[in-house]
Amino acid sequence: MSLILSRRDLNFLLYEWLEADALTRISRYADHSRETFDAALDTCEKIATDLFATHNKKSDHNEPRFDGETVHIIPEVKTALDVFCAAGLMAAGQDYEFGGMQLPLVIEKAGFAYFMGANAATAGYPFLTIGNANLLLAHGTAAQIEAFVRPEMEGRFFGTMCLSEPQAGSSLSDVATRAEYECESRLGVQYRLRGNKMWISGGEHRLSENIVHLVLAKIPGPDGKLTPGVKGISLFIVPKYLVNEDGSCGEHNDVVLAGLNHKMGHRGTTNCLLNFGEGARYLPRGKAGAVGYLVGEPGSGLACMFHMMNEARIGVGLGAAMLGYTGYLHALDYARNRPQGRATGPGGKDPASPQVKLVEHADIRRMLLAQKSYAEGALALNLYCAKLVDEERAAHAAGDAASRECTTLLLDILTPVAKSWPSQWCLEANSLAIQVHGGYGYTREYNVEQFYRDNRLNAIHEGTHGIQGLDLLGRKVTMKEGAAFRLLIGKIESCVARAAQHSGTRAGTRADTQGDTQADTQAGTQGDAQSDTQSDTQSDAQAGTQLASEARSLKQATARLVSVTHRLCAAADPALTLANASLYLEAFGHVVMAWVWLEQACVAQREIDAGASGDNEAFYRGKLAAAAYFFRWELPRVSAQFDLLASLDRTTFDMRDAWF
Repeated sequence: MSLILSRRDLNFLLYEWLEADALTRISRYADHSRETFDAALDTCEKIATDLFATHNKKSDHNEPRFDGETVHIIPEVKTALDVFCAAGLMAAGQDYEFGGMQLPLVIEKAGFAYFMGANAATAGYPFLTIGNANLLLAHGTAAQIEAFVRPEMEGRFFGTMCLSEPQAGSSLSDVATRAEYECESRLGVQYRLRGNKMWISGGEHRLSENIVHLVLAKIPGPDGKLTPGVKGISLFIVPKYLVNEDGSCGEHNDVVLAGLNHKMGHRGTTNCLLNFGEGARYLPRGKAGAVGYLVGEPGSGLACMFHMMNEARIGVGLGAAMLGYTGYLHALDYARNRPQGRATGPGGKDPASPQVKLVEHADIRRMLLAQKSYAEGALALNLYCAKLVDEERAAHAAGDAASRECTTLLLDILTPVAKSWPSQWCLEANSLAIQVHGGYGYTREYNVEQFYRDNRLNAIHEGTHGIQGLDLLGRKVTMKEGAAFRLLIGKIESCVARAAQHSGTRAGTRADTQGDTQADTQAGTQGDAQSDTQSDTQSDAQAGTQLASEARSLKQATARLVSVTHRLCAAADPALTLANASLYLEAFGHVVMAWVWLEQACVAQREIDAGASGDNEAFYRGKLAAAAYFFRWELPRVSAQFDLLASLDRTTFDMRDAWF
């Protein structure tokens, strides 16, 4: 069994639930089939397992080091990335003209999930590069795409995003980096940039020939002053090395590393403070200032950057899901192999009796089931979002404006949830994975403590929980008069209706087991056979009522979500409403995740009703158990949260600094 990602689960999500193979009916993906999708996934799994996972701990223990001149990174990182690029995975989702495979995004992201689970730090370099290239494909000029995107897709150039500054952090309106007009050039309008950027992942290394920085900066007005607020922000391409007309790298640009940040996790990814335009070491073309090329129109920088930011937010959610997922698989493997303690019940206290495996203890199974529900649910949500992008592209190609708008709206409202919910709850899964390991889990000899440290970042970067909550409640649920919110509620209600109508049991299938039971009895296993048969029969009898019960629970939670949302949006004081945005995001996210689990449960029950047996039946029953756990242990949380939200509680709003 892979300890990175269950291929059986991935196949379930891609082909049984999302029906990704049906995307081959779209002209862009017509050259593909289930076989080509599986081949791509096989390649990702092998490279991730053989080259990424194998240096995960080493890069964590030997983080990048800056000697004042050069950043030193363990050689295994470059070896892994070279193979990743040589396999064409940097361009997996791109058009053939860019050397791409034209894979659907849902398949591309499913494949990339292996790398995120195997080694989050090393996966960060292609993650940023792919997002950088996608932004330039959407907003760059033909010359910029030729000079920067093509080398990125070939793996010769890597990319970054440079937003935060030491004095600004997430408050992008306070960006102070200046961009002053210099001239018109073959790569667009050329500016000289001066300023400092902080927390830049992948900002300096020698893993590629060049680094393409996408930098937010402000163009001064005629009076020399910077326009306050986000409307004054523009976006620039600032390469580490200037690019010659033949595509080769030229002189060093005026951008230098001031220092590396030393992080709790993701230690293998360089995280940098970059100085632009200091002129202390490099003077490109004899003049101080980092050469940058304007992307899009002046003042539209943040709108352009949101193309990469939104992609990164969903990607962060996927990364969080995968760290939770690999932690769960490590904990499951440990629990299945570690003997400790004895069974409860008769004879269980006899010290002479053999120890049982950890997984035989009910509380261990509770922790494993919680991890399963968080990790598999989070992965499902993120793959659903990726499929929405594929549907959006298909609608655009077909000229179906209405369908395209629907998928865009759904993606917009789900983005803050897809980023924040996995970041919160898959971190909890990592905490439980440590707990399953006990004292060993708290040591560096075992992998789960690193997964926790790596995952802790995901609640912070690309917009904290608080920022995502403000985005969801302050903008997404109200945009276009609530159109996105209504669409999502409609999707949930449709699933509830399907689940409520489910017939439930596999009529007659248990009669087929009687012969097997008799044979087992003759072999002396009557007790076990009767127990297994009774358990399975009981499970079948409960199946229909489980789906119906879960449908009722989700219907009630959804109705409450609607009423509370209306209450919050109608409140007289918007500031008071937004003071509760983080709690709203958490409750909203749990309702969304309950929907995702009900969707999976419906598919699992369908397959059981159709006669699934053996390992397949066990897999589907595991899905039903995880759904049951989420509905019985997790969804009830939202009731108290909705009560608090509906009261428009002022506790945190009225708190004052002096009272702490």
